[in-house]
Amino acid sequence: MTRRPPDTQVRPHLPTGWRRLAARLPIALFRAGLGPLFGKRLLLLHHTGRVTGLDRHVVLEVVRHEPSEASWTVAAGFGPKADWYRNLRAQPKTVVQFGNRHHAVTAHFLTAEECGEEMARYARKHPRAAPRLCAFMGFPVDGTEASFRDAGRAVPFVRLDAADRPRTSGEEARRR
Repeated sequence: MTRRPPDTQVRPHLPTGWRRLAARLPIALFRAGLGPLFGKRLLLLHHTGRVTGLDRHVVLEVVRHEPSEASWTVAAGFGPKADWYRNLRAQPKTVVQFGNRHHAVTAHFLTAEECGEEMARYARKHPRAAPRLCAFMGFPVDGTEASFRDAGRAVPFVRLDAADRPRTSGEEARRR
């Protein structure tokens, strides 16, 4: 199987028409207080338009959640040109809604190597969903961890750390 370099990947088209409506339906459900319906798989990201300054919202799949550290990792499946991703780049401090709780967070953009590790971890945790997700994004994978790691290097991942997250003693020492 031939792999294309990451810069020539075919990205999926943004949904239009009824598909866009269906994709945006979870936003209305979060706003209606039904966020817990999504369990720990989805979160609502509030972000500010980098050009307009208007409030924006998008529902994202949680790739990894670390409750003890109050952090969530999400992926920009439509690539680095996704509006929410570009908006976070411009203003990394924002708010997420996870279930019915809101958390002030700061976005941290992972390196290509870290992104590869996140995709490999996701593939181990979701062995049936990961190949379909990679195919949807235009990344050929053969089921091996190395192929998921290669695909992940081309997908931007963002870790959202809560501002009020519990700190370990090592972190406290570094802050002083």
